[in-house]
Amino acid sequence: MVASVGGLLALMHVVAPAAHWLRNPSPDFPWRFGGDLIWASPAVCYLLGVWFIGRAMGQLARGRLIQPTLASALRRVGLSLGFGGVISVFVVTNLLRLLGHTSGGYLHFDVAGMTLGMIGGALFLLGRVVDQAGAVQAELDEMI
Repeated sequence: MVASVGGLLALMHVVAPAAHWLRNPSPDFPWRFGGDLIWASPAVCYLLGVWFIGRAMGQLARGRLIQPTLASALRRVGLSLGFGGVISVFVVTNLLRLLGHTSGGYLHFDVAGMTLGMIGGALFLLGRVVDQAGAVQAELDEMI
């Protein structure tokens, strides 16, 4: 899934604009190409989160313990979703304004981006809780 969606993202935001530029060269291509890459950056973060989930499932399939794998996966997925949400709401709009692609407000009211950012923050915090629970469990196991 990661390879196919990543390939589609690359085709849509890198290959197609480059092919269009080769057929019809224009001097403003770098600005438009930069705008396409900026616009795709939240999707890359979300795709990275999916890749982290797949990696964690692979580690579990190879027999790694669930607690450290779960804690690490929750933190990584949380960070990637959180960064993707922040980039979607704050960074994309402001960078596109700097490049002259758009005008308007300083933040993009993207409900999906905000939701994914908040879920990412919650997953990151949950990963820390799972890590601390593992440490407490190890300490209690030593006492017994």
